[in-house]
Amino acid sequence: MEISGFHLTYCSNIHPGESWELTFENLKKYIPEIRERLNVEKPFGIGLRLSHEASLLLEKDEHLAEFQRWLNSENAYVFTLNGFPYGDFHRTTVKDQVHFPDWTTTDRRDYTIRSFHILSKLLPEGLDGGISTSPVSYRHWFKSETELNDGMEIATKHLLEIVAELAEIKKQTGKSLHLDIEPEPDGILENSDEMVWLFTHWLLPMGKPWLAERLAISEDQAEKAIKEHIQVCYDVCHFAIVYEKPADTFAKFEQAGIRIGKIQISAALKVMIPAEPEVRDLVKLSLLPFEESTYLHQVVGRGKDGHLTSFSDLPDALKELNSADAEEWRIHFHVPVFMDNYGVLSSTQDQISIVLNEILKNHSLTNHLEVETYTWEVLPENIRLSLGESISRELAWVTEKMKLAGN
Repeated sequence: MEISGFHLTYCSNIHPGESWELTFENLKKYIPEIRERLNVEKPFGIGLRLSHEASLLLEKDEHLAEFQRWLNSENAYVFTLNGFPYGDFHRTTVKDQVHFPDWTTTDRRDYTIRSFHILSKLLPEGLDGGISTSPVSYRHWFKSETELNDGMEIATKHLLEIVAELAEIKKQTGKSLHLDIEPEPDGILENSDEMVWLFTHWLLPMGKPWLAERLAISEDQAEKAIKEHIQVCYDVCHFAIVYEKPADTFAKFEQAGIRIGKIQISAALKVMIPAEPEVRDLVKLSLLPFEESTYLHQVVGRGKDGHLTSFSDLPDALKELNSADAEEWRIHFHVPVFMDNYGVLSSTQDQISIVLNEILKNHSLTNHLEVETYTWEVLPENIRLSLGESISRELAWVTEKMKLAGN
C-alpha cells in the first residue's frame, strides 16, 4: 500500500510452501484478510517471495495471466520480490543453506533472471521494481583468500550478466529493475564497507569495460547501468546487528553512488549482558526458547571499548555467555517489529524508528519498504499470534510510526 509516497508491504516469505500453488493459495487467503484488518481501500502492494520451483511454473503464460487477473480483481500489485531463499525456507533445516546455490553458480543467476522477467510483466507502469538476493555467498564456505577471490570473480561475472539483462529489459519495456543485494552477518557482504568494496573492487573494475563492449556504450554509461541495476537491500535487523548507525550508512552509500533499492523493516533480538553470574543465568534461560534448529541466529557482541565479537549461531554464543566480556549482544532473530520488550530481553526496534525518520527526511533514499518477520513459526509460543493478525499488527505499527514521524 502507498503511504507518504512509499510503497509498503510485507514479505510473503512468512508463508510456508515452495510451490507456486501453495504460494498463490497463501496470497489468496491472507491478502484479503490483511486488507480488511487494516481497512485498506487503495491498491495493495505485495512483496512476493518466489522460490526457484515456483518461478518455473509462474513464468508460464497461463499461470502468469491467472495471477495477473487475481491481482486486478483484488486491486493489488507486485513491486518487489524476495529472491534470497532459492529453495526450502520453512519446516526444514535451513541454516547456511539459505545461501545455496550462491552467486558463484549459474543456477542462482538463471533463477534470478527468470524472476526478473516475471517481475517485468507484473510490475505496473511507472514503478521501479527490485529483487532482493544473497550477499554473494556464505563466507565460511571459503577456506582461504584465494578461494574467496576466485569465488568473487565468478560471482561478479554473474552479477554483471544480470545488469546486462536488466539493461535490455529496460530498453524493451522502459521499466527500471534492480537487484537488491542484502548484506547479513556471515555473508561475504556483512556491512556497508563490504558493500562499497563490492562496487569499488569488483563490479566497477570488471564491469565497466565488459558492459561497454557488451552493450556498445561508453564506460561512463556502463557505470551508470551498474549503479542503476545493482542496489542494496537495507535490512534494518542486519545492519543493527553489526551496530551501524543508519545515518552514517546512508551517507556512505550516497558518497559511493550506491542506491538503496529496498528497506526491509525488521528487528533483531537484543540483550544487555549483566555483570552478575546469577543474572547471566537468567539471561541464558530467557534465550534458550530462541535456540531453534531451522535458521542461523548469528550473535554479535559489543564490548566497552566498542570491539565486536561474532558467533556463527546462538548455541555457540550461549556456551560463552558466562565468560563473555561484552556489554551487549544483538542476535539475528527476526522478532515482531511491534514489540520491544521480552522480559530481560529486548529488540532493536528503536533502529526502525530511526530509519523511518531518515527516509521521511530524504525521500530519495528509497521508496520500497517491506516488513520482514519470517520467524513466526519458530517464535516461543508465548509471543505467537495468528498469522493474519501478526502481519496486520506489524503493518499497522509501521504505518502509525510513519504518520507520527511525518508530522
